[in-house]
Amino acid sequence: MRVAPEQLSRHLQKQLAPLYAVFGDELLLSIEAADLIRAAAHRAGHIEREIFTIDHHFNWADLQQRGNSLSLFGERRIMDIRIPSGKPGSQGSPVLEAYCRSLPPDTVTLVTLPRIDKQGFATKWFKALEGAGVMIPVVPVERARLPAWIGQRLEMQGQNAAPDTLQFLADKVEGNLLAAYQELKKLGLLYPAGTLSFDQVKDAVLDVARYDVFKLPAAMMAGETARYVRMLEGLRGEGTALPLIVNTLAGQIRSLALVRKGLDSGKPVSQLLNELRVWGDQQKTMESAARRLTLKQLVSALMHASKIDRISKGIGKGDAWDELLQLGLRFAIARP
Repeated sequence: MRVAPEQLSRHLQKQLAPLYAVFGDELLLSIEAADLIRAAAHRAGHIEREIFTIDHHFNWADLQQRGNSLSLFGERRIMDIRIPSGKPGSQGSPVLEAYCRSLPPDTVTLVTLPRIDKQGFATKWFKALEGAGVMIPVVPVERARLPAWIGQRLEMQGQNAAPDTLQFLADKVEGNLLAAYQELKKLGLLYPAGTLSFDQVKDAVLDVARYDVFKLPAAMMAGETARYVRMLEGLRGEGTALPLIVNTLAGQIRSLALVRKGLDSGKPVSQLLNELRVWGDQQKTMESAARRLTLKQLVSALMHASKIDRISKGIGKGDAWDELLQLGLRFAIARP
């Protein structure tokens, strides 16, 4: 059984499962989900808590022994199992499987994991977790959803703001939900309930955005010039290596060219995207870009990326950062 983080509170009001697994890379949402589970377990009388942090030196026999033994004080308990690597390994996998087959009585088990890849989903230990309890997948808040997410958080503290103010907030905290949480809490302390003006938010909120180089291609493909420029400037300010940025963009352009070539030969877009291992929301962005751009335009963009690569390595002339900006503008100009 899977429960979305936003539905977890309602689920916990109805029932308390013997095992929960929270997995995903969005730290704030993972922390909040785990806190909700622990609070619900505590209200249900699970007072004692045992924490197991799994690393290379962890003795899995300890978990096995504690799982098979009763609470030290005869109380209901929480077994808090944390696996930061997301991989229990050859020693831990069978222990987890056995633990899930025979969950300890009067115990709520909470397992926290990072993002699990496709191979991880297929492992026996992960399937054992799925079969034994409730799974809470924590996915990042996509940029398009961020203003609405901020608006919902403001409503929870009795405040609201106009769409342009929410957009401004999203720009300032993009890629950093923990910072967004802190900034929203600060607004709650500074101002009373009600509508926040743009000036109030602007005066209070810091620029705490973190830019992920692997999200830059999405802004480029969509032709979102303002966002692309903002992210590029952020990556430059954070000291991100030029070759990494160039290789990431070039790889995306190369994939787009393959999709465009396949479309021109009559292949279905779903087949092309699956072959390139493009999943989720990226499929829509890539398909839209591939359909509006010609193969000639994409080959030209790829040659431009090659020129920037030479500049970044000191064997070409020009300003690599300015050329990266021009590369992004190619996709904006190509918008219908």
